[in-house]
Amino acid sequence: MAKQRTGAQGQGQAGAQAGARSLAVLEGVLERITYANEDTGYTVARVDTGRGAGDLLTVVGALLGAQAGESLRMEGRWGSHPQYGKQFTVENYTTVLPATIQGIRRYLGSGLVKGIGPVFADRITQHFGLDTLDIIEQEPARLIEVPGLGPKRTKRIADAWEEQKAIKEVMVFLQSVEVSTSIAVRIYKKYGDASIGVVKNQPYRLAADVWGIGFLTADRIAQSVGIPHDSRERVKAGLQYALSQSADQGNCYLPEERLIADAVKLLQVDTGLVIECLAELAEPDADSDSGDPGVVRERVPGEDRDQAVTAVYLVPFHRAELSLSAQLLRLLRTADDRMPAFRDVDWGKALAWLSRRTGAELAPEQEEAVKLALTRKVAVLTGGPGCGKSFTVRSIVELARAKKAKVVLAAPTGRAAKRLAELTGAEASTVHRLLELKPGGDAAYDKERPLDADLVVVDEASMLDLLLANKLVKAVPPGAHLLFVGDVDQLPSVGAGEVLRDMLAADSPVPAVRLTRIFRQAQESGVVTNAHRINAGEPPLTRGLKDFFLFVEDDTEEAGRLTVDVAARRIPAKFGLDPRRDVQVLAPMHRGPAGAGTLNGLLQQAITPARPDLPEKRFGGRVFRVGDKVTQIRNNYEKGANGVFNGTVGVVTSLDGDEQTLTVLTDEDEEVVYDFDELDELAHAYAVTIHRSQGSEYPCVVIPVTTGAWMMLQRNLLYTAVTRAKRLVVLVGSRRALGQAVRTVSAGRRCTALDFRLTGGGSGEF
Repeated sequence: MAKQRTGAQGQGQAGAQAGARSLAVLEGVLERITYANEDTGYTVARVDTGRGAGDLLTVVGALLGAQAGESLRMEGRWGSHPQYGKQFTVENYTTVLPATIQGIRRYLGSGLVKGIGPVFADRITQHFGLDTLDIIEQEPARLIEVPGLGPKRTKRIADAWEEQKAIKEVMVFLQSVEVSTSIAVRIYKKYGDASIGVVKNQPYRLAADVWGIGFLTADRIAQSVGIPHDSRERVKAGLQYALSQSADQGNCYLPEERLIADAVKLLQVDTGLVIECLAELAEPDADSDSGDPGVVRERVPGEDRDQAVTAVYLVPFHRAELSLSAQLLRLLRTADDRMPAFRDVDWGKALAWLSRRTGAELAPEQEEAVKLALTRKVAVLTGGPGCGKSFTVRSIVELARAKKAKVVLAAPTGRAAKRLAELTGAEASTVHRLLELKPGGDAAYDKERPLDADLVVVDEASMLDLLLANKLVKAVPPGAHLLFVGDVDQLPSVGAGEVLRDMLAADSPVPAVRLTRIFRQAQESGVVTNAHRINAGEPPLTRGLKDFFLFVEDDTEEAGRLTVDVAARRIPAKFGLDPRRDVQVLAPMHRGPAGAGTLNGLLQQAITPARPDLPEKRFGGRVFRVGDKVTQIRNNYEKGANGVFNGTVGVVTSLDGDEQTLTVLTDEDEEVVYDFDELDELAHAYAVTIHRSQGSEYPCVVIPVTTGAWMMLQRNLLYTAVTRAKRLVVLVGSRRALGQAVRTVSAGRRCTALDFRLTGGGSGEF
């Protein structure tokens, strides 16, 4: 490894050389990074300049790629911060390998090389002294001389050292085009030694291939390497990005005119060029392995169902919509029946047996739902809280099992699956585990290898997005019965589509029952009562209830602080609930003083504060500690037994500085190990957005409802948040914001055409 490496920061060549003459020089060892913005590379760090007495100096600036323990030669300017005092602003820096035993020990023990923590760093430097780094570089096999270092760990250290070298070399180039550290590591992991070539010659590939790089980052890199502003490659990538962004907002397609307008605004190019590139994208791609076009265009009904629009789809969404509609119709129309016993059953006897079994009578609409699920191949059961959906599902499962049917139960989230299992007394799993999704997202069970099931029940079906629903329905064997259960008035799925709503459309061939009667026991619950009031556009009752409260605070920042106090201190003190396990803060949005991002930081300080004996790992602007409540923020098919998915929640159970790993115990009782460079897949979950809470239930929810989230305040958002609570709801915020949320009906439907295809419009199967 070279003794000196440059951390170029993307300055213009001549300007940088001229400016460097007037820059001050500071040398020191990087002790710790206290803050790093992974998007911009802006870093706040503390360095030891060797002045003794443990005196550390604050440096700020773009310290991309610098690691704790490294010796830095920094060029920049001295300044003073009104709150933090004297500091050094870095404009560029050079990394110099340490030359003292103490420096080498600190460097190796910093976590830079996987497999070496402070203990082994001490042993290695004691054994090899000043020759340590040369030994690791040139004769790594000699590490076995160090007590406790066996062949396996020695090889891992050598491999990690080589990887660090290679990553550093790629980093130097990537930093010159202003790529942040975390993204540079991802690029290297994806392309290895080909990284520089891909970035220089095919920068827009990054947006499709590397998680965390969208079009905007790829576009910035492309401009840095000289790709023209009006290149056709750029325009095509921009069109696909606009469609991808729209899918992230729930749409399966965009009307062509809207897509063109969005792309012109995004790319700042002529409309004619966008139209030409869109036409080229819709042609089969002879250069790709599949030959598929980049987009698919098709005429479908628009928002006004009497008016057709030209819909533009990304290929996976078009395929999934065609396939899902075809599979549902196939199941509905098949003559096969894997539960023939219910064709001519004596329902009077069956329901009487069920009543003796469960100790309760079914209401007429519940009886209708039971008969529908057991006699029709596809059915939907919907209704609000307290209307008996759960008891109806239990009744369906009891009757099916009495006739020896093979019942399979699933839900989109681990928490929902657990609840379904408790309700029915049968095993339930997440949809992902049921299908055994594999790396790449393919399922072990599909049309060619269907599930061994006579009845498949899917709870929390409002959460099913188009792509997951398609995978699930493909795996249902002909003749099996498929029941979707969910509350259609909740927020739609996080992913693209409105599958439950489309199946319940007026002309849909899928039979459905909507439960509307609120049972007497449920009427006594303020949570249930207020959920129905909100859904009907009436303000919730906030006085005189033992399970529903409003803390009024008009100032958004104060409301954020009060939310933390209520969740972390007041509720545990009054109701004996555990603030980490039983209480969940649900925020309308991520940003802002009462948003999930800010609240997570405050709640972590209150519930899992830093302690000398509590291990922690700083990553970017976040600190992870043992005991932290965290959530996965992307689908990762490579992790866990069958992947770990967006929205999975867990608790950090261990941190290993030597191995550079963090372990999470998920709410599915699975231990998942993360390398430290994968921590951008995790976020704290003391507070989550209401969208992220879908499918989960908590003993208590605390909901900040403030004017700071004005644009997000909608009826189905508040209704979804309230219906997440089993026992207790506490609202914190202003009556004005609460009124806005209750009054505002969400604007318009998502752009989907599943309902159109279910009625015979468009056909096909993939």
